[in-house]
Amino acid sequence: MSQVIGLFPTPVMRVEKLLSSELIATVTAEIQTSQKIANAYSDRLSHTPVAGVETSDVFATLGQLALPKVVEFGEILFGETLQWQIKEIWVNVLEPGGRQAIHTHANSFISGVFYLTRPHASANIVFHRSLGGNSFIFSNHHPNARINQFNGGKWAMPDTTPGDLVMFPSYLLHEVPTNHGEQRISIAFNAIPDRLDNFGYAIRFS
Repeated sequence: MSQVIGLFPTPVMRVEKLLSSELIATVTAEIQTSQKIANAYSDRLSHTPVAGVETSDVFATLGQLALPKVVEFGEILFGETLQWQIKEIWVNVLEPGGRQAIHTHANSFISGVFYLTRPHASANIVFHRSLGGNSFIFSNHHPNARINQFNGGKWAMPDTTPGDLVMFPSYLLHEVPTNHGEQRISIAFNAIPDRLDNFGYAIRFS
């Protein structure tokens, strides 16, 4: 009998319907009148300024809902129940034809996205394998090759619904391809633990 073992998998957590429909309506209404900044790479994407959760009642509520799940996800990543904080939070509004370029989130350990609208299938978040680290220099990608979890270079998140929360390690490359559907609204955040300790070599964050 042959057995294939997946080594060192990367966790991505989806929490379904963490936000109620009433909260989604309240948050969406507030977003419509908030200040937004155009994205540097797509004029069909805009963001609110990056802020702390304490800057608004809406952000504070979202932070309170997310934090227990952040702690749960952090235990998977670091093997210990740590004290976490939502360090920064912001809104993303993606219009039809807009896209979010591939990127990671610096100065963070867990990143998350609340979905306020149902994304069109074309605009589901796509995660990418890290570049130049743990894969062959030459790949075998062509129409006849069968892509699986071991040889694939990217993975698209299955359909999400309004109120869902998706979390991932902040180092994970990700993008949102061109949106061929309606307006897509999400709220992203970054989280850090109070400290990390590697056999006595400890560092604290604030």
